[in-house]
Amino acid sequence: MSTKQLNDKIIFGLKVRQLRQEQKLSFAAFSNATGMSVSYLNEIEKGKKYPKDDKIAILAAALNVPASVLTSTKLPRSLAPVEDLLQSNFLQELPLDLFGVELPKVVEMIANAPSKVGAFIATLVDLSRNYALAEENFYFGALRSYLEMHNNYFGELEDQVDAFVKLHHLPTGMAIHQNTLRRILEDEYDYNVLPEGLKDYPELSALRALFVPKSRSFLLNQNLSNAQQCFQLGKELGFNFLQLKDRALTSSLLKVENFEQVLSHFKAGYFSAALLINRQSFIEDLKHFFASPRWDADWLPSLLKKYDATPEMLIQRMTNLLPEYFGVEDIFILRFVHKPSTGAMKMDKELHLNRRHRPHSNALKEHYCRRWLSFSLMRDFKEDETFKIGIQHSKYLQTEDNYLCITMATTVAEDRMVSVTLGILQNEQSRQVIQFSNDPVIPEKTVHTTCERCPLKDCAVRAADPIVVREKEKFKKVMNRVESLMKD
Repeated sequence: MSTKQLNDKIIFGLKVRQLRQEQKLSFAAFSNATGMSVSYLNEIEKGKKYPKDDKIAILAAALNVPASVLTSTKLPRSLAPVEDLLQSNFLQELPLDLFGVELPKVVEMIANAPSKVGAFIATLVDLSRNYALAEENFYFGALRSYLEMHNNYFGELEDQVDAFVKLHHLPTGMAIHQNTLRRILEDEYDYNVLPEGLKDYPELSALRALFVPKSRSFLLNQNLSNAQQCFQLGKELGFNFLQLKDRALTSSLLKVENFEQVLSHFKAGYFSAALLINRQSFIEDLKHFFASPRWDADWLPSLLKKYDATPEMLIQRMTNLLPEYFGVEDIFILRFVHKPSTGAMKMDKELHLNRRHRPHSNALKEHYCRRWLSFSLMRDFKEDETFKIGIQHSKYLQTEDNYLCITMATTVAEDRMVSVTLGILQNEQSRQVIQFSNDPVIPEKTVHTTCERCPLKDCAVRAADPIVVREKEKFKKVMNRVESLMKD
């Protein structure tokens, strides 16, 4: 069914429902007046049926309006937000099927309370405008919810990777050589891989890779590390092996066309990480890592070398496998970008599994708590350092939540650092699995979310005044005074 046909049904049903209710006609009375069954009229109002011309004439007569009023695609002013929604492609673009939601159910909700739904839609639009949210924000938000709902583990993609490895006789307990991935792309998929393909295009220096379909050329950024190049090659293999057609041609999504594109890039990236860090091999590595009663700062760097992986790939694979194979579900990932010349710190990626955890990007233009290891590790970089790893117990202020945080930070450009943190909520299950979590050498810090919301006194690394806390205290005093006056 086309979008237009669906919208016509919804609009027709909304009009019939509104006119019937305005005339205070029950379904029974409406049925008697039209000679149509109550169930059929109900399906019309829910946007499931569009009657033929003769029945439209009967409906219009029963509602005391010309037939043209019902067949017009214009809705009354009170339903203008709903009309805007239907005229856009929003309903069709929503990945409802991923969440087990059927489109007719959404239509039914609109039919049951069109004014309330209209107000809700208008509110969403206003919020998106006020906070400068683009369409892709909703798509990426939907993807993040989808990953969190599945604990960031996708067995069907893991199985596809296993099939690919078997087909091409690839190693599983060591790094896959870049030339091997390149050869498969060139021999199997007729690619022309150019390791320094973007060198002559300075305006594309921010891109990691670009695929040119006409010449089947895959242009890589010459500044990528071997691990980064392997990831891009693996991702391109993922697009082809998984037959993902709806995709952008750039390594990152510069402009999002639809949700399917966002999902395709996620799947290709998951494929690449699972290809380069084999599931079974990595599970055995993690078992050895977690079995140690003492924190070993050299273990994760040794795995980076073993798989020739980036810190983000390694932590991503840990979040894929911890819930599924170790029963450790309360975890999160945070990625921060730091610009030393300005001191700017920005969270640009987060993922929360099993529930929404304390550390999250809960406000715009606020200063994230500098007591998190994500920041202190980058702040303490020495001039000749390019990589650091650290561990910390992060006790969230005024709560019982304590997270074991493992952070790896790297220098990725002249004035740019990136840190990736895996946070594991300390509970009976995680302590049982991760034997070193009680190692006394691991420091503990009290943390919060943003400086503006933190009531902690005498914080040496505070980046902003606690203005939100002060406003809350001021409001509390006002309310207390009002209550005391009411008692006098």
